This record gives sequence, structure tokens and C-alpha cells, in this order.
Amino acid sequence: MRRPRRAVAALAVVLGLSGSVAGCSSWIAGLDHTGSVPREPRKSGEPSTPAQREHRRILASYGGAYRDARLEAMIAAMVDRLVAASERPDLRYKVTILDSPAINAFALPTGDLYVTRGLVALANDNAELAAVLSHEMAHVLARHAAIREDQARRVASATLASGDPADTTGALALARTKLAIASFSRAQEFEADGIGVGIAARSGFDPHGAPRILSAMGRFAALRSAGGTDARSLDFLSSHPATPERIENALANARQHAAGSRDRAAFLAAVDGMVYGEDPVEGFVRGRRFLHPKLGFGFTAPEGFTLENTAQAVIGSREGGDQALRLDIVRPAGDPSLTAYLTSGWIENIDTGSIEETTAGGFPAVTATAKGDPWWFRVVLIRNGAEVYRFVFAAKTRTPEADRAFRESANSVRRLSLAEARSAKPTRLAVVTVRPGDTVERLAARMALPDRQVERFRVLNGLGPADAPRPGDQVKLVVE
Repeated sequence: MRRPRRAVAALAVVLGLSGSVAGCSSWIAGLDHTGSVPREPRKSGEPSTPAQREHRRILASYGGAYRDARLEAMIAAMVDRLVAASERPDLRYKVTILDSPAINAFALPTGDLYVTRGLVALANDNAELAAVLSHEMAHVLARHAAIREDQARRVASATLASGDPADTTGALALARTKLAIASFSRAQEFEADGIGVGIAARSGFDPHGAPRILSAMGRFAALRSAGGTDARSLDFLSSHPATPERIENALANARQHAAGSRDRAAFLAAVDGMVYGEDPVEGFVRGRRFLHPKLGFGFTAPEGFTLENTAQAVIGSREGGDQALRLDIVRPAGDPSLTAYLTSGWIENIDTGSIEETTAGGFPAVTATAKGDPWWFRVVLIRNGAEVYRFVFAAKTRTPEADRAFRESANSVRRLSLAEARSAKPTRLAVVTVRPGDTVERLAARMALPDRQVERFRVLNGLGPADAPRPGDQVKLVVE
């Protein structure tokens, strides 16, 4: 979590926070939202074309660029190979690896391609990574962004022209536009799948890399979901089709092409030692605890919560989805009192009669409740120097037990010791050779992960429920 430059939308729909939600991956919609993209202040004399501004926004949202000369060289060579086999070998692409554990990849119309290190780490060979890149190249080749904008204008104009006279708010027109564009975007994704698989196959890569990486992402999403499935994939307004549809479509496309290379050994050599998961410098999650060495603080979420650190905020939810939390840090202009800032309008529907000046973890604090059907909120602001920690806890049902747990969580905020801050190191991928007697369970037990080591090991290495590595195979482990 970095200091946000403006409020962002992790619980924005529920909380009424300011900020807008940016688009996300063309691979799994909503798998790793990081909220709205903060706008970086432009430096004096710095170029400011739309593409350059968008590039800076993307870097700010995804932790900047991940620098690894060996990995960057491999990807550059891969892209050159793909471009030569594409319909437009005259086009040029620039790939940026984003320093984020998110599972994401996307492209700008200018030919700027982005892939997170989280997605790179999930792949298991060059064919899978090539499938990701060729899919994003396909969006550029097909001019999908420009076509989508034109389609949005047409649908909106047509809907408004024949609108329901009873719909005086325009809500019906907006809903119709969203439905039409969602369907249109799904069609674009299928088209990009077909184009991308063709490019990868003509480049000599195994065309089945696409269904393999899609399967890995689907399994990763299910593993992260408390209920075993990613409910967001069921959203019919999602701009991208659900993973099972994508896999079926990618398999159908792959079967139309000859077999190709996977280059697994070369890929594993390039990712050996790569940072995996969160970079502790920007805060990290350990079970229910969140620790931020750079800012020197930590807190513990309520019992049963799962936390996730994004570029703008720490977000969390309880199994079942009936409770949630969000924490970010701001530096209010003019240094107002906590009470004045609480009621300044950054969050709506505050019950002014519930405002209470207090302390949390030894810091000055103010708390209040808010209501936003069907949610109830406990808001806690904590001052640490010039910065304000904004906790927003949400529950669908207000109970004394939930409120007590929320207050205890806010009160768990504490300063980290210098030793704690210095000891925080990132986890990394280590490629090891399977030895005789090694089992999935033994290998997984070596993983520096808090839970579900066996399931995570299988997903990370593309192993099915009944698969087992053989002596001599190379596998990825997550180590400290």
C-alpha cells in the first residue's frame, strides 16, 4: 500500500468514497482490481501525450516497473518472434513488466503491452507467456479499444433516441448501454483469443499454451476465493467472458494448429529468483496481520478476515462476504482536526451523533458510524503525525460482536520496531530439481506460504489434482 493521491474504489460503491474505477485485465475480469489509477503529477518539461499520461497512471497503480534484465531480455526476444509472425510485422511493441503480484495483462492502442510479475510467475513455460502477449497484441491489431469507444457512442445515441419516456433519469439508457457493450467486449475477447493463438502457433510456440495459462488463472482465482469459486466471474456485466468459456474457445483454436515448442527449461531459468507475492517494502500480509516496514506500522484484521494489499489500500473481507474492511492513508490539506476531516465529505451518511473522540493503539483517533443500505459502517480515523489512517469497516448486519471486533482491529494499530522493519524480505521463486522420494506434499512443505501449501504448489506448477512430479523434473517453490 502506497500513500494514495486521492481516494480510490475498493469499497467505493458501498462507502461512497470519491474516485473512479479503472478498467482491468482482458484475461480475468476483476481478478485483481487495484481500484482507480492515481494521477501522477507531471514534472516540469515532461512530455504529456495521452499515451504517456496513461503509462504513468498504470505504473502508479501497479507498483512501477519490475526490473530484471534476464527476464526482460527473454520477453523482448519473445515479442520480436511473435511480431514477425503477426499480420502486421511492421508494428512495434514495448512490454513493461509491472511490479505487482496481481494476475493481469493488458495493452494500450499504442502498442504498449503490460504484464504483471504475478502473471509471469503463474506461467510454466514460454508458450504460456507467449499466449498472454499474443492475445494482448491481438487487441492492438484489431483496434479493439477504438472500436469499443465507437460502439459505446452508437449504442448510447440509439438508446437515448428511442428511450422510454418514463425513464426520466436516464438509468434505463445507461443499463442498456452497459449490456450492449459487455456483450460486444466479450466478442472482442474471443476474437483476440483466436488471433493470439494463431500468432503464437505461427511463431513456433505450442498453441495449447493459451488454454493452459487460462486454466491456471481460473484455478488461482478459485484458490483465492473463500468459497472455492470466484463469484466475480459470474457477473454477466463483466467485460470479459468467464474462464471456462475462454478455455473451451482457446482449446478449439489450438486444435486447428500444429504442435509447437514450450521452452519450459528456458522459461524456468528466467524466472528463477524472481520476487513472488507482495514486496514487503510496500507492505505485506501475514495471515490476519498487515505490516508496512517503510511506513513503520501494522494492524491485525478481525477473526475470519482475509486481507489483500493493493497499490492504494489494504482491503479485506470475511468468509461469506457479510463483512469487509478498507484501510488507506491520506495527508489532508490544511491539517484539519480528525473530527473536521471526518465530516468533510470524503465519506457520506456519517451519523454525526455517533462521533466519538478516542485513541487507537496509543494514537489520537476519532470514530463514527454510517449507514448505506444494506451496509452498516464503523469508520475510524487515526492520526500519526501529518498522516491519517482511514479504517472503514462494513457489515451487512450490525451486531455488538461485529462492532467490538472492528474497534479491536483499529486499536491493534502499532508502530513496528526497527528490527521488524529491517527483517522484512520478499519471498522469491526458486526453481529446484525433483529428487527421488520427493512428493507433492514434501515439496509443498518447503513453500514459504501461510496456508494451502499443497494446493498452491499444484497451481503454481500447473499440476492437476492427480499429477505428481517425477525425479529430474524442475518445479517452482516460493522461498524466503
